[in-house]
Amino acid sequence: MKNNLLHFAIYTSDIDRTKAFYSNLFGWDFNSYGQGDFMQIKDSPGKEGKLIGALQSREYSPIEDKILGFECSISVLNIDDTITKIEANNGKIVMPKTEIPYVGWLVKFLDTEGNIVCAVQYHNNPGK
Repeated sequence: MKNNLLHFAIYTSDIDRTKAFYSNLFGWDFNSYGQGDFMQIKDSPGKEGKLIGALQSREYSPIEDKILGFECSISVLNIDDTITKIEANNGKIVMPKTEIPYVGWLVKFLDTEGNIVCAVQYHNNPGK
């Protein structure tokens, strides 16, 4: 399958508060990953927990406005073709193609309604 939602990010002003909220609400577990203001979200505690998303500081927002809601990442087979389609369909690139080591290539864009979306070409292409 291609072009599927595979990851989401929740922007936060307070990592600890947000972590406690979602842990208590859904039983999600969190792992530190990289910087202190970025955490991976797993659907359950322990080694069996599946990576489903991330908590990240609002400081990393690619747009000036405060992002409300979830930033979703869509798996694509070819990031360069996707960038061409975004621009051809009046989307706006807000973070150019960037490599995430050991993960893949990422681009962040606004759709025609101002929603922020990510397209990711994973190195191992789970979107196939």
